[in-house]
Amino acid sequence: MPPPTRPSAPGNVHQQDPGQARSSKDASEGAHLSRTLGPVMLWGLGVGYVISGMYFGWNLGLAEGGTLGLAIATGVIIIMYITFTFSYTELACAIPKAGGVFDYANRGLNREFGFIAGMAQLIEFLFAPPAIAAAIGAYFHIFFPGFSVQGIAITAYLLFTCLNIYGVKAAAVFELIVTVLAVFELLLFSGITLPHFSMQHLRENAFPFGWRGVWASIPFAIWFFLGLEGVANVAEETVNPQRNVLLGFGSALATLVLLCVLVFISSIGVGGWEAIVYPSLGAPPSDSPLPLALSKIAGTGTLVYHLLITIGLMGLVASFHGIILAASRATYEFGRVRYIPGVFGKIHTRFKTPANALVVNMVIGIIALLSGKTDQIITISVFGAITLYILSMITVLTLRRREPALARPFRVPFYPWFPLVALTIAAISLIAMVTLNIKLAVIYFSILALSYIWFHFFVKRTPDAEKTINS
Repeated sequence: MPPPTRPSAPGNVHQQDPGQARSSKDASEGAHLSRTLGPVMLWGLGVGYVISGMYFGWNLGLAEGGTLGLAIATGVIIIMYITFTFSYTELACAIPKAGGVFDYANRGLNREFGFIAGMAQLIEFLFAPPAIAAAIGAYFHIFFPGFSVQGIAITAYLLFTCLNIYGVKAAAVFELIVTVLAVFELLLFSGITLPHFSMQHLRENAFPFGWRGVWASIPFAIWFFLGLEGVANVAEETVNPQRNVLLGFGSALATLVLLCVLVFISSIGVGGWEAIVYPSLGAPPSDSPLPLALSKIAGTGTLVYHLLITIGLMGLVASFHGIILAASRATYEFGRVRYIPGVFGKIHTRFKTPANALVVNMVIGIIALLSGKTDQIITISVFGAITLYILSMITVLTLRRREPALARPFRVPFYPWFPLVALTIAAISLIAMVTLNIKLAVIYFSILALSYIWFHFFVKRTPDAEKTINS
């Protein structure tokens, strides 16, 4: 088992264990999340949460905006993630709790906004894994056609849920290994394709739909980096979070920006953007840009092609496994404060992991997976992410004003410009998402509204919620 929890640094305003408000029985059993993660593990988690976005999905933005349209949208979104990450790190270091934005907004704004932020986070983390699981199932199905796509995806859910129950250190070590393999594959892919790069391919039909294409490309640019904020949800399990969260967050973002630029240029540069969107003339858009790019160089029957595609599966596994981990911490925190049944806020007495939260998330994910609506699942997940970004930036600004004396081991540079820039871009992105996906926007905001009504009338005033929310 991991070593005992390291004591918090003096002056940390959130030294109190999140489980103190639970029953005396739970407290006597010493149920708490173990601090075992260092900066390298956090880097692995941060990159792992996101890296599947480099392997599939982003190229669909090319069909909306062309090379230049998606490039402009991605450049703006990179600015948003840089400013957001530094701002969010201030919150994660000052309030290192498993609930992430839920805990931050609850303290900085109020319980109502805390609940909405927490629900947005849950929606993001619950709906992203089913989409990635479907991609894993489809990928394995190519090599093992005797197994169904959904059967493989459900098996993946069972396997990685069990791994996360076993222990966060084991889960993080596995995540680090598959993330390193996924990063290596992307670097190898770039090394193979860049010698065949042609600037002319980047210029071909680069801006087919004008500025409307930039607007339509925004959701796919966000998909490049979706999930990075999940690093904050393991701050409670991080050794010296006031230092290591910043190191893990910052190094992960730098790695992802570099990979994003490399993959974008090397993929499109071998044959133009249409070659990595449409497998053949008149075919529907594909969500596999890297195999399409490789096929232009080496064909589909070569050893290099099959080797790279096989290793590439690690990118999907890394994100799937990592977001399962982050989602369980968000669900655990909601259960801990009794916003959902308290059983989901319990820690396994042996493994010190939120086992109940992991299981219920798996069940919800499998139900979503069986719907077969992968593209719609992704879109709803992005809606949750953008809402999270907006509310967390408002929280940064509000906490600076309301609690200037709050211990902030890390302070966002260029305040207030960084959180304001992130807030502005996130708000514009939300408008773009709503105008382009009106039906899904209605579904998403209906989920938030119904959840809030339930919270306001049936949860907010209960003794358990009143007691635990302040713990």
